[in-house]
Amino acid sequence: MGSYLNPGNKGFQESLNSAIYVDKTGFIEKMNTVLNTRQKFVCVSRPRRFGKSMTADMLSAYYGRSEDSADLFDDLMISRTETYRKHLNQYDVVKINMQDFLSAANEMDEMLRLLQKRVLADLKYAYPEYVDGDNLSFAMQDIFAYTCRPFVILIDEWDCLFREYQEDKDSQKKYLDFLRAWLKDKDYVALAYMTGILPIKKYGSHSALNMFAEYSMTDSGDLAEYFGFTENEVRELCARYEMSFEETKAWYDGYRLVTHTKDGDLCRYMYNPKSVVEAMLRHRFGTYWNRTETYEALKVYIQMDMDGLKDAVVRMLAREEIQINTGTFENDMTTFASKDDVLTLLVHLGYLTYDSRKEAVAIPNKEVSQEYVNAISTMDWHEVIRSVEASRKLLESLLEMDSEAVAEGIDRAHKEISILEYNDENSLSCTINLAFYFAREYYTIIRELPSGRGFADICLIPRKVHMDKPAVVIELKWDKAAAGAIAQIKDKNYVDALKDYEGSLLLAGISYDRKTKTHSCVIEKIEKNATRG
Repeated sequence: MGSYLNPGNKGFQESLNSAIYVDKTGFIEKMNTVLNTRQKFVCVSRPRRFGKSMTADMLSAYYGRSEDSADLFDDLMISRTETYRKHLNQYDVVKINMQDFLSAANEMDEMLRLLQKRVLADLKYAYPEYVDGDNLSFAMQDIFAYTCRPFVILIDEWDCLFREYQEDKDSQKKYLDFLRAWLKDKDYVALAYMTGILPIKKYGSHSALNMFAEYSMTDSGDLAEYFGFTENEVRELCARYEMSFEETKAWYDGYRLVTHTKDGDLCRYMYNPKSVVEAMLRHRFGTYWNRTETYEALKVYIQMDMDGLKDAVVRMLAREEIQINTGTFENDMTTFASKDDVLTLLVHLGYLTYDSRKEAVAIPNKEVSQEYVNAISTMDWHEVIRSVEASRKLLESLLEMDSEAVAEGIDRAHKEISILEYNDENSLSCTINLAFYFAREYYTIIRELPSGRGFADICLIPRKVHMDKPAVVIELKWDKAAAGAIAQIKDKNYVDALKDYEGSLLLAGISYDRKTKTHSCVIEKIEKNATRG
């Protein structure tokens, strides 16, 4: 057992020893199907603290031949597959965390020299009769020639160079050339698995690692369930730790990963694993993922001078989806031709979610939304942060049925958010959603909820731990009387969408008059059974 060659089971054993371990060993079966095939090159990119290193530890423990790992895996999902025994502890594993070498070197040549020296030292110790010289690729080629045992190569934080040396194009190309020379067309590779935050860098002819199948936050392929926690996994944790599943969903759900199949598209909503674990163990909901990196990282990107970027961020804070083209993104942190490139980077960093069916991005959940507010509060987007801060008082006015105060509050929000085009009911809806930003503290907010004989514009449904709050159905009107909105709610039976809700109910009609440039509001409280029949 060495530092890099067959490093053993300690990392995965620590995962199993942890208070919360969610079995993701089904991923191993996915890798078993590509071993020693033309598909043996796999790159999986996902945000920080989404389990990348844990997956690398798991693969190392399973494939590495220095220790018997049966006791670790015999009770896990992988043990129930046909290939389990066939590949268990059958390979020499080379496992590298690129961040270790980057931190220890002053420049790229030194980093690559140090990497080869350290890995070669392990190989020479294990195979002194076969290793000669200082070329890593030749050494592994010779070992394979004599042993006929190919290597499983695991590279964690593969993209750290592109994140920390963002402007050093020469070093980036030199690094890609090294990886290509080491891995491409090499018989000694049974599996090459890389993981990081960014997809593989595009460099024209230096799209050098084109042998890799890539799985990312914009295209997870059939690996979606391994990118985070699934809804069923979170339900089980909430039951075990007696935590509200509904609150957990509001805080940490929302990463949409779509698998496209011949039978149609399967969309999974994945949960942030770091945050779910922290919330369960602490018995308290909070912004745990965000604490691992300052909001300054997000601030750098959303305040870039890109046409339409600010408008897009404001609309997403108001729970809108924004259409983007991910195809122009260069897979680095500096090359941005448009706002779409910036927004695509934010998907890979975990600050946005991407729905490949709609080709649209959105802010995934309450935790990440708070990170945007934190960043904006330190920027010159004063009008946006004032609207967000005023949203608490506006919600209070709504719940107190103070229709005049609600209309005045929305007037202020409209004037504050002057960057939004205000020419139809959609822009009115965006303003209303941002004006009621604070409502997500207690409510699940649903836009265009199907009900009765149409769609209710906005529904505020209190989550179970906030059932002291009334549900609210909001209908919007453009150049029409607000009272007519209330009549439409009743006429088309929009409250039917809340037929399983037993609490009190408010109906709110909100209208905008283009001539006076003011809003009006009518609020009515009803009993649920009064709407039936």
